[in-house]
Amino acid sequence: MVKRYWMQARRQSVTVRSRPAWVSAAELDYHPDLLTALADLGVIDLEDGFVPAKQISRIEGVFRLRRFLGVNVCGAAVILDLLERLDELQEKVRSLEREKREGQ
Repeated sequence: MVKRYWMQARRQSVTVRSRPAWVSAAELDYHPDLLTALADLGVIDLEDGFVPAKQISRIEGVFRLRRFLGVNVCGAAVILDLLERLDELQEKVRSLEREKREGQ
């Protein structure tokens, strides 16, 4: 018999205490082994049991992609990287358009 394990993400507010812009992994509602696995895959940074606060949305994005689209963790990481790159490029285009308008 094959055992299956399911991951579920829950949104909660967390406080940043001992490190500025870092959140204790213990405050997040994720199993520590799961966060370690994400860090091993390079999806998130995890140092001494702390996760950068800006990466909490990245963790949630991984689980949304898994739940709604059935994407594996590696695929979710690639999708999130591409979306971040797309946002950077869109901001660059907006910046260039602003410069062009101001130059006219």
